[in-house]
Amino acid sequence: MSLTAIKAAIPHREPFLLLDEIVEQTEQRIVCQKTFQGDEFWYQGHYPNYPLTPGVLLCEASMQAGAVLLSGYAAAEPDAVPVATRANNVQFKQMVLPGDTVLIDVTLTERLANAFFMKAKVTLGGKVAVRFDFACTLTQPSPRS
Repeated sequence: MSLTAIKAAIPHREPFLLLDEIVEQTEQRIVCQKTFQGDEFWYQGHYPNYPLTPGVLLCEASMQAGAVLLSGYAAAEPDAVPVATRANNVQFKQMVLPGDTVLIDVTLTERLANAFFMKAKVTLGGKVAVRFDFACTLTQPSPRS
């Protein structure tokens, strides 16, 4: 599925939209793809002599994929947005460099009311780059004065 479908599902936009396409999706699982081009703003300052994709952005990409997965649940609650509430057991296994394409595999493991618990695995060339567990809650954004 296209970038248009991703943008219809979540509020994230460039330069902080970290998904290119949905490769596969069921009610409990989503697989997305992202290619890091090398011209993204963070490479200018994150190891400028050896550009490296920040691990926290790989986690963010996974959470965005999880948000796309949860968009079906959010549809039942108008204006609800998924907000990350925790990340556990984060393991960085392999570096992701400019030009690399990763697969982001997120599985919904449990739901308790509006809390959703998920497992994420980011792979590069079939090898795990990042894995972790995270949770999101569907929340109504409150306006700030």
